[in-house]
Amino acid sequence: MVAEEADRISPKRKPFRLAAALPLAGAITVAAVVAFVAYRVVFEVSLSATRASAGHRLDLYAASFEREVGKYASYPYVMALDGTILALLDNPNDSMQRYRADSYLEALNDRIGTLDVFLLDKSGRVIASSNWNKWDSFVGRDLSYRPYYQNAGVGRVTRFYGIGTTNRQPGYFLATAIARGDDTLGFSVAKVSLEQLERSWASAESPAILSDEHGVVVLSSVPAWKYGTLVALDDKARREIAEAQQYNDRSLAPIGLSTLRNLGGGTRIVRLPGVAGSDSGFSTQGLFLAESRAMPETPWTLTVFTDLSEMDDLARLWAALAGLGSLLCLGLLAVYRQRRRHLREILAARAALQQAHDHLESEVADRTAALSATNERLLREVEERERTERTLRDAQSGLVQASKLASLGQLSAGIAHELNQPLAALVTLSGNAVKFLERGELGTVRGNLERVRPLVERMGHLTGELKTFARKSSGEPQLIGLRKLVDDVLFLLNHRLRRGGVAVTIDIDGGDIDLWCDANRFEQVLLNLIGNAVDAMEGEEDQRIVLSARREGDFARIDIRDSGPGLPPERLAHMFEPFFTTKAPGVGLGLGLTISAGIIRDFGGELVASNAEGRGAVFSMTVPVGAREAT
Repeated sequence: MVAEEADRISPKRKPFRLAAALPLAGAITVAAVVAFVAYRVVFEVSLSATRASAGHRLDLYAASFEREVGKYASYPYVMALDGTILALLDNPNDSMQRYRADSYLEALNDRIGTLDVFLLDKSGRVIASSNWNKWDSFVGRDLSYRPYYQNAGVGRVTRFYGIGTTNRQPGYFLATAIARGDDTLGFSVAKVSLEQLERSWASAESPAILSDEHGVVVLSSVPAWKYGTLVALDDKARREIAEAQQYNDRSLAPIGLSTLRNLGGGTRIVRLPGVAGSDSGFSTQGLFLAESRAMPETPWTLTVFTDLSEMDDLARLWAALAGLGSLLCLGLLAVYRQRRRHLREILAARAALQQAHDHLESEVADRTAALSATNERLLREVEERERTERTLRDAQSGLVQASKLASLGQLSAGIAHELNQPLAALVTLSGNAVKFLERGELGTVRGNLERVRPLVERMGHLTGELKTFARKSSGEPQLIGLRKLVDDVLFLLNHRLRRGGVAVTIDIDGGDIDLWCDANRFEQVLLNLIGNAVDAMEGEEDQRIVLSARREGDFARIDIRDSGPGLPPERLAHMFEPFFTTKAPGVGLGLGLTISAGIIRDFGGELVASNAEGRGAVFSMTVPVGAREAT
């Protein structure tokens, strides 16, 4: 009745806990939505202002690039107007004209501040260069693989950025075709350094990059990004770059830029991975606004990054404040409603408790009487179980003793044979002794009597072993050597072993192992297992028993293997069941292995059966060693 009353009260609390969890989850959801809306509003407002300033910064970077490149854009035309250059193109094999052209280009290069200026013939081979007298001279090199040669035209300047294949020096190439009428005579090329522009970008307040048509970064305010890629290059792009030998052996690995949101018009929100060990004055890791613009007269793209970390932190702060504020308001409302509900529950609980108290008083008396009756019944059951256990132990002990006496019955024929020979010898020797004594041949009498003594001792030893084996065991474990137990059992089975021609091999690790067991009961196990092995090999030509033992930690493992036909695999699982036997009907009760397994378990070990590799059965047992008690 008490449990029923408790069940009547508890269901009122479970819906209450569930009802409290649902509003909490709803409040958290509302706070999360409010925080998200606040974050987006603040972020978008700040983003609008940031985009305006980022666009202005992009204009400045684009103007600086065009200004830097534009001041060199007319020089390829200037080279095309010079008479020395035209004369060399008309007669490219004239060494004097080549010398004049080389000298002119060398002087022009020194004056305008380019890296190199050089002249190509119609096939794309350099016939004059400003570095004609230096180790890295371009003269004679075939540059027809370069895009500025392949794409150059009359009246326009072709632009190309690449790393020199001769001196490994990067530069910006400006090239135009030199023509007379419809006939193209050659190509004038100026190589310009952009390092000054790159250094000015590095001192700015935010990172900027210039990427080519493949997405390879050719200029960067962050040195680690140079010759990286905005996206992974496909096979076609890598093949085009390799054919133009544009970046030589650069790996062109992605810089790790990931686009989070595309705002349109070349504007994106991206995340940059950062650069280890960067000493620039601006951040290169986190959230950035990327403003991109295609550069005129070239397939390049200029991208300027604006750090959004402060804007993101501000939006997160407003989101947190909005979320906490909404939680606070919802919490105050929940506290007010909870207080009213709590007051109602207190009144209901008081009434329920009073009703439960009245009911419990009557229930206690009934439960006390029931518990007293149950205790008395349990005491009677405990006493009955103890009597049953004592009866079972006595029955087991009697069963073991009966099994021993049964084994003695099986050994009786052999024992009678063993005693019969000494007794016959005693009769003969005693009769002879009387006749020799009558003749006075005392020496012969003495010899006969001396032969009588060992026969009597042998009979005494045999009857002593039988007496020891037949007596009831005390059941107390003691320390005893395995070799002695084995020898005693083999002595009892000597007649059966000799009659069957059974060869017994004993292999004990270290010569002997001290077991902690009841010797009399363990002899019963050995007698049963070895006797079963002899029975199993009956009629076999080769009859062998191998008894091996070795230490395994606190136990000794003892294996008894025979050379018989082995155990049927389908019967292995039932070998130790009572009244189960593999012998012919009427031969044995099927209790020997059951009793043996029980004895080994009493010692704290285990007895198992298996088939040996090849032929024969193996019975393996573990027995404790040393001075310890069997469990």
